Parts: sequence; structure tokens; C-alpha cells
Amino acid sequence: MNQDSNKPYQLRKAEKRVKEIKGFYVHLFVYFVINLIWILILVVSNDMSSYTQYGFWGMGYGQVSMAIFWGIGILTHWFLVFGKNMSFSKKWENRKIKELLDKENKYWE
Repeated sequence: MNQDSNKPYQLRKAEKRVKEIKGFYVHLFVYFVINLIWILILVVSNDMSSYTQYGFWGMGYGQVSMAIFWGIGILTHWFLVFGKNMSFSKKWENRKIKELLDKENKYWE
């Protein structure tokens, strides 16, 4: 018998949600690291000489397109992970209040 089928549905759902959130944060971290490295490479190679004269877009479309399109991908990933629960309904308010009260109770225990 499959080990996952023995777990309660809510536990499997929570584990899946944690993996989705973790995946987003890993994606975001890699985005920032790679783009930081890319900017450093451009600075070191003096490929940003046009930057001082023309501003950010003077670097050329090819040099910023990676950051722009990957950024669109990050926003899409964010929406897929967190956008499902974007409504601030009464149900959300009650759930958030309960979450904060639970944290407060754990602090005092």
C-alpha cells in the first residue's frame, strides 16, 4: 500500500502547499542571485559604459530582457502560489485572527 494514502487528506494538502511555497521562494532566491551575478558581470566587463549616458535602458534590450521576462515568470509563479487566496473575505479574516491568537498562545506557554 502507498505510504501517502495512509496520511490524512489535510496533512497531504498541507505538505503540498508547503512544497508550493518553498518552490516559489527558491525560484525568487535564484532569480535575485543570478541577476546580481549578471549585473556584476556587466559592471566588471565595462559593458555598462552606455548605462551612464543613457540610463538603465541604455544597456540594451538583450541585457535586460532576461531580468524582465524572468521577472514576469516570477510574478506568474507568485500568482499561482499565493493568488488563489487573495480575497480578503470574512473567512480569511477569521482564519488570520485564529492564526495570530495561536501564535500568541504558543508564546505564552
